[in-house]
Amino acid sequence: MDRPREPLPTDVSGTPALPQAYDAALDGGLTELRLRLTRDARTAIDGHARLLLAWTGAINLTAIRDPAAVALAHIVDSLAAVEPLRERAIDRYVDLGSGGGYPGIPLAVALPAARALLIDPVGKKARFLSTVIEAVGLGATVEAAAVRAEALAGDGRHRGRWPAVTARAVGSLAELVELAFPLLEPGGVLVAWKRGDIDEELAAAEAAATALGGGSFEIRTLDVSGLDGHRLVLATAHGRAPDTYPRDPAVRRRRPWPKARC
Repeated sequence: MDRPREPLPTDVSGTPALPQAYDAALDGGLTELRLRLTRDARTAIDGHARLLLAWTGAINLTAIRDPAAVALAHIVDSLAAVEPLRERAIDRYVDLGSGGGYPGIPLAVALPAARALLIDPVGKKARFLSTVIEAVGLGATVEAAAVRAEALAGDGRHRGRWPAVTARAVGSLAELVELAFPLLEPGGVLVAWKRGDIDEELAAAEAAATALGGGSFEIRTLDVSGLDGHRLVLATAHGRAPDTYPRDPAVRRRRPWPKARC
C-alpha cells in the first residue's frame, strides 16, 4: 500500500533552511536593483521561498526547484517592479494568476503594500497563497482568492477601482490588457513581465487598449545579471473599459486581437 503523504507545512519553521547559494543570488540581485530590504521584509521573502519549495513537489507551483534559481528567477525578477510602482506612489494592486505567489507576495513585502489581492482560479494554489500570507505575517494587508479575473471585473467592488494590476507569466500582453484594464481606475497601470521579442504582442496589446478606453505603453528592460531579455511592460489605462470587456475566454480564443498595426 502507498504510504499517506505527510501534511504540507503551514509554518516556516517546519521547512528546510535555505542554502548559502540562495542568499548569494538574492543579495546580488538586490544590489543590481539598488533595492534594500528591511530585516522583517527579508525574513518574509525567505519564508515564502521555503514554503514554495516545500509545497511544490505536491502541487507543482513552479518548475524551478533550485533555491538559488528561485532567488533570481522568481524573487529578483518580481522585485524589479518595486521602483516603477513606487514612482507612481502605488501601494494597492491585484496580482493576476498569482500561482506560487510571484510577484504578488514579494511586492507586498517590499513596497510595502497597503492592500494586495492575489487571485488564481486554481483552488489549491489559492490555498497555498493563503497559507504563505498568514505564515509570513501579511494577513492584515494581503488576501488570496480562488477567482478568475473575468469574475473579479464583474464585481462592482473591484471594477475600475484599482491603481495597479500585476501579471507575470500569465498570458499574452493583449489578453492581459483585456483582463486588467476593466479593474484599473483611469490612470492606473498594468505591470506585465515579458521577455524576448514582444513586437507582435505589443501591437495586439495596443489594439486591445484602444478598444478598452485607450492606453499608453512603456517598456523597461531589466538590467540584472542572469535576467537577460527580461523586461517590464507598463500599460497605463486612459479611461474606463466598456462593460462588454473582458470577454469570455472562449470568445477571446475565437476572436484574438490583431497582431499587425493597421
